[in-house]
Amino acid sequence: MRHQRATLQEIAAAAGVSIPTVSKVLNGRPDVAPTTRQRVQDLLDQRGYTARRAAGPAGGAGLIDLVLKDLGSPWAMQIIDGVEELAYRAGMGVVVSAVHGRHRTRPDRRWLDQLSARRCDGVLLVLSDLSPSQHDQLDKLGIPVVVIDPAGQPAASIPSVGATNWSGGLAATEHLLGLGHTRIAVIGGPPGVPCSRARVDGYRAAMDAAGHRVPTGYVRTGDFTPPTGYRETNALLDLPRPPTAIFACSDEMALGAYEALYERGRRVPDDVSVVGFDDLDAARWSAPPLTTVRQPLTEMAGMATRMLLGLIDGEELDSHRIELATPLIVRRSTRPPA
Repeated sequence: MRHQRATLQEIAAAAGVSIPTVSKVLNGRPDVAPTTRQRVQDLLDQRGYTARRAAGPAGGAGLIDLVLKDLGSPWAMQIIDGVEELAYRAGMGVVVSAVHGRHRTRPDRRWLDQLSARRCDGVLLVLSDLSPSQHDQLDKLGIPVVVIDPAGQPAASIPSVGATNWSGGLAATEHLLGLGHTRIAVIGGPPGVPCSRARVDGYRAAMDAAGHRVPTGYVRTGDFTPPTGYRETNALLDLPRPPTAIFACSDEMALGAYEALYERGRRVPDDVSVVGFDDLDAARWSAPPLTTVRQPLTEMAGMATRMLLGLIDGEELDSHRIELATPLIVRRSTRPPA
């Protein structure tokens, strides 16, 4: 009868080696000393921890599983492009999975069963997270995970790639303040999502630094989609003193704001300036072209894929937390207040 399977960390500790060394043994890598290999293999056998069949470049099926919250958004397409390009160069395939359920942030149990059956080599999570038991099961399977734009605070052992969301929110608001706006509203994303909180916090920091109190009702909550940008902009326009500028924490919410302003007879930017966040392709081609904070989605996806490929190959990461810069892209949706 086999012993209960241990985690990679426990096997590494028992063998007196690093986790990447255990991964190299699992993947059949030659760059491990024979005595070390035997010691690790003995522990793997004792704990019932067997390697996956060597079909892909790192011992699995040659697949990366990419888990996204929403497959239908242009935001998701930029992520997919960034992952697929790097995976293709590395000779890996990409399986795209969705988190089913509007308010869910993590894949269900069936996903983990399918992942195991596919013998994927690694997992990329986008705006989603895993339960502790799911992390434990992936660890037992020897499948590394990297998170892109975490939906929560990932464990210290889970590598992640994000963007400087706070700085982006600060830059967007400082741009509007520099144009002379003082009545600036913000439409944030879900308050439980760290990137959304950071963007709104950057907005508040800029307003505080400029000595401007945020009026009641000027901080709104959406879900990054056009309908909530439309809804919250209408709510802002119904205030006794509506804003002269709106910072929407996603380009899609900004486009929803455009529609609400158009229906209410307000011109962008003559009556109300609008700033978005993401720099999706639609931002450049909207009317007027949208001033926005560029989130380097393709680069974030590429960086996360490089990290994951390194983990699959048993390499040590230089850093577990990477944030890429978010520059402001000024177009024609902002101007000084009338």
